[in-house]
Amino acid sequence: MRELLILSVGFVMAMLDVTAVNVALPDIASSLDVPLTGLVWVIDAYTLTFASLLLAGGAIADRFGAKKAYQSGLGIFVLGSALCGAAPIGGMLIAARLIQGIGAALFMPSSLSLLTHRYTDDGVRATMLGIWSALVGAAAAVGPLVGGALIYFFGWRSVFLMNIPLGLLGALLTQKYFGPVASHAVRLPMLPHALSAVSIAALSFVLIEGPSRGWASLSIIAAAAVMASAAFIVVLRERISKDPILPREMLAVPGFAAINGAGFLNNFAVFGQIFLLGFYFQEGQASSALRAGILLLPTMLGVTVGNITSSRISKRIGMRNTMLCGWSIGALTAVLVVLLGGSSPYFFVVGLASISALAVGSAVPAMTTVMMQMAGTRHANSAAATLNANRQIGALVGVAVIGTVLHSVAAWNQRLILSFVVFSAAYALAGLLVYRFINTANVQDRAKPLPESSRRLR
Repeated sequence: MRELLILSVGFVMAMLDVTAVNVALPDIASSLDVPLTGLVWVIDAYTLTFASLLLAGGAIADRFGAKKAYQSGLGIFVLGSALCGAAPIGGMLIAARLIQGIGAALFMPSSLSLLTHRYTDDGVRATMLGIWSALVGAAAAVGPLVGGALIYFFGWRSVFLMNIPLGLLGALLTQKYFGPVASHAVRLPMLPHALSAVSIAALSFVLIEGPSRGWASLSIIAAAAVMASAAFIVVLRERISKDPILPREMLAVPGFAAINGAGFLNNFAVFGQIFLLGFYFQEGQASSALRAGILLLPTMLGVTVGNITSSRISKRIGMRNTMLCGWSIGALTAVLVVLLGGSSPYFFVVGLASISALAVGSAVPAMTTVMMQMAGTRHANSAAATLNANRQIGALVGVAVIGTVLHSVAAWNQRLILSFVVFSAAYALAGLLVYRFINTANVQDRAKPLPESSRRLR
């Protein structure tokens, strides 16, 4: 149990940081004179490097050992946090958030690897993973409340500075209680990872800067061209390379693309909604950071409770139906917000957002389980990393799109209506992908290794 708590430090620290920053944005804006586009970058800079390097982080852990990767990631994250806390201008804060994302991309995959090596018994490991997930979920749930309290008593910089003692403690305890984990002589093709990062960065630039610079401006057109070119080279490289990042046989599995698309859309809506509500409570309702954290608590708890109850729901109605129900309820609650109008009392928005979070939260574990069944034991690591990367990219794009809505529309009632139209469409499309392409009766067979004939590269 002691080792589990030590390994939870990194994830808990990162989840607290991610969710707490949302309630710090208005204070950051006034303190550093950061415009709305800069605030979107404060959120998305972290997600950009984390999503871009998540696959590389797993490979680095294999290549150099999980313990080294975990401690290095914690060190980089602590450095980024210190720079965030000391940032005198918005640009430095954004750059420091990029550094935080690099650290998280290293320590998150390696923490699971350390946990797997520490608990070798399948039953014990499953129990520990459940406790670990609950701790991470609880950290995400209370993140806005913790952030609001820190900002209220100590200022917004404390949201980042709290990571320094936590990260250093985690690194020291890991050194004391964990032995080295053997490394593996695996290839580490950095070109596709670097090009993926360039493509995602260019996409972020287009979505975040487009409203202020103008969609037809030369810089936006150039960024779009860079994004398309980098993405094309990555796809071409994956098609012709003898050592692709993603095993080709996984691409041929029915529903693989659909479940990744659903993961993207889920995080698009969830993180876009958290970003929106953090602003709405403080600017639209003139709440303090602490009150905003309290108002966000039911929504965050809804996600956590949904995660915990997902397995029971799936046993009763099946994983496919759990996903369909979760995302359908998410879409319907968003439609209700639109129909009630953006000027409806804020507690209606809080209540509906909490119901949506509970339903959507139950869909996510079912989605992850289906992905793992598709991959089987042979490709479990690649499939998990791919799904997580797509979800993070979804979060990045969701925040950027809602930032565009906030930039384009001044009145809060219109902002809420347009944003929840977007959320409803995202949840509905995720459900449609599951309805059309996912058949859990067939997915069960994927838990077995793929036959040799399916693994041949044509």
